[in-house]
Amino acid sequence: MFSSTITKVLRNNQVRSALVFPVRRYSTLRYSTSHEWARMDTTTTATVGLSEFATKTLGDIVYIELPVVGKKHAVGDTIAVVESTKAASEIYAPVAGEITSVNNELEGSPEDINEEPTGNGWIWKMSNVNKADFDKLMDEAAYKKFTEEQ
Repeated sequence: MFSSTITKVLRNNQVRSALVFPVRRYSTLRYSTSHEWARMDTTTTATVGLSEFATKTLGDIVYIELPVVGKKHAVGDTIAVVESTKAASEIYAPVAGEITSVNNELEGSPEDINEEPTGNGWIWKMSNVNKADFDKLMDEAAYKKFTEEQ
């Protein structure tokens, strides 16, 4: 695991340095069989995007049609569409809820989905998410096994 040093200037010009290790977000992600990931941000809100497996399978993403903010969706609803150098693909809701925000940066930089699918490549955020929907999704180990069988 990589680390970096962060230096903090305290009162009276004291300097303190510490090693900082990046946090792996993957352990908090859950995955659908259609290759979307979801991360619960609070007990009722979630962030959603495409899995790294999906982005590698699709190839370079060149366009995204983002979902409509304010619209409510059930599990499995088509929410967005991506176009890649290989194909166009629908993106489905891994959990039910209402779209509260979308990652507008992706309209100008859809490649962020390929480069950082679980970071800057997130696609939408939802509220009123039922945690039971989230709990039905695969954890990282189950998803890894699922993709190995694909």
